[in-house]
Amino acid sequence: MANIVVVYHSGYGHTQRLAQVVAQGAAAQLLAIDADGNLPAGGWEQLAAADAIVLGAPTYMGGPSWQFKRFADASSKAWFAQAWKDKLFAGFTNSAGVQGDKQVTLDYLYHLAMQHGGLWVGLGMLPSNTKAAQRNDANWMGAYSGAMAQSPSDASVAEMLPGDLETARQFGARVAQAAARWAR
Repeated sequence: MANIVVVYHSGYGHTQRLAQVVAQGAAAQLLAIDADGNLPAGGWEQLAAADAIVLGAPTYMGGPSWQFKRFADASSKAWFAQAWKDKLFAGFTNSAGVQGDKQVTLDYLYHLAMQHGGLWVGLGMLPSNTKAAQRNDANWMGAYSGAMAQSPSDASVAEMLPGDLETARQFGARVAQAAARWAR
């Protein structure tokens, strides 16, 4: 089985919930970036040992949180050593707005992975875009490059939409399948 790590920052708990569901789908380990943008002890070693790294960040003001960016900047040591070259990468995000510039955050995560010489795993799901589609359907947001979720600014973590969580679970499973194929 592939060693998959979901590294994420969450400001209000919604992105953490997505990370948990992605990790469940991928049978992955969770690695939280703290409120100061740091990894816990052993975090860099955990990422070095990973076959696949799933990046997760909330979308704030049209991009990932500053805490995630601090982690990304600190990853330059791994970049310089090409330590993450040829690892699989994937990403997810959440914001309060339905659109909320989430694609910009996913693009940021993608470009970070490309800087590291990684290989990107997209969502791999068709969008729920028919007249019969409902907000709680998987991939209602029509994402392709990664998983997206929307949590109204006054919604608790417990109120996250089942369709967004199902999208995250299926996304995690896709990353695990890709990692298993890549490891052959």
